Amino acid sequence: MSIAVIGAGAFGTALAISIARSGAEVTLWARDTSALQSTRQSLRLPGVTLPESVSVTGDLAQSALADTLLLATPMQSLSTVLDQFDTPLSGKALVACCKGIDLNTLTGPAEVLSRLKPEATPAILTGPSFAADIARGLPTALTLACQDEAIGRSLQHQLATPALRLYRSTDVIGAELGGALKNVIAIACGACIGQGMGDSTRAALMTRGFAEMTRLAIHLGARSETLSGLSGMGDLALTCMSEQSRNYRFGLALGQEKPFDPTITVEGAKTAEAVTRLAQQIGLDMPICQMVHQLSTGSVSVTDAIRTLLSRPLKEE
Repeated sequence: MSIAVIGAGAFGTALAISIARSGAEVTLWARDTSALQSTRQSLRLPGVTLPESVSVTGDLAQSALADTLLLATPMQSLSTVLDQFDTPLSGKALVACCKGIDLNTLTGPAEVLSRLKPEATPAILTGPSFAADIARGLPTALTLACQDEAIGRSLQHQLATPALRLYRSTDVIGAELGGALKNVIAIACGACIGQGMGDSTRAALMTRGFAEMTRLAIHLGARSETLSGLSGMGDLALTCMSEQSRNYRFGLALGQEKPFDPTITVEGAKTAEAVTRLAQQIGLDMPICQMVHQLSTGSVSVTDAIRTLLSRPLKEE
């Protein structure tokens, strides 16, 4: 089975490296191939060299020849990249490796894949992971979610490596929402630490944020146990507690009232906007997500956001 990774950002490149190290031939598609082809190194993964079994290309048609395509593009770019495939992807597995909710449709990556490429089988690869750790071969465990159990089992064996352990699930909705929503909570946690509010505040935000994640996911048809696994609680813990997380660093900058590099993709900011709109449509209370949206757009200060959350009516847990 041949594999192509679409997107040569840090995570896509790390996946290509990890899978290639296990002996597979991997095609890595990049918008700009010059640096990768000449140096075999990515500026986003210092000190890591692409194995010879990774073929770098700028031709999507060549990438589309693979049996399995891993789509490691930003969530808000996913539909644009899919539209660039000129030929049908019949019989192929499309594995979304992005985390977020599409702002135009208010749906996750699996629904975007199904809508634009109905001839292929959608799947989700998500969980607690940093690209640098995967590229260095450090032990990592992820969730692979696919509604087709047979295809999910095949993908699990195809993509797992000695250092990258994959747990299989058929709960696509739960897996993708866990990965998307934890980024929003990470921004909130970064903001509270940036304001000097301490670890007790962070623990409260993580716990109540997890309650919001579960509330929305179950409402949309997910299983609660999925949110308690790698793609939910596991990813939440990692992202809310490490400065390797772009979303956490973005929140940290908000809390410290410092500028943040606009070239860095912060999926949680767009997800907070999408969740706020979605929650209003379906009538769910998502106060932390709504507050992160206001923080991200500059319509409320961190101090006022915390004060608003703390002044909410007291209730039973």
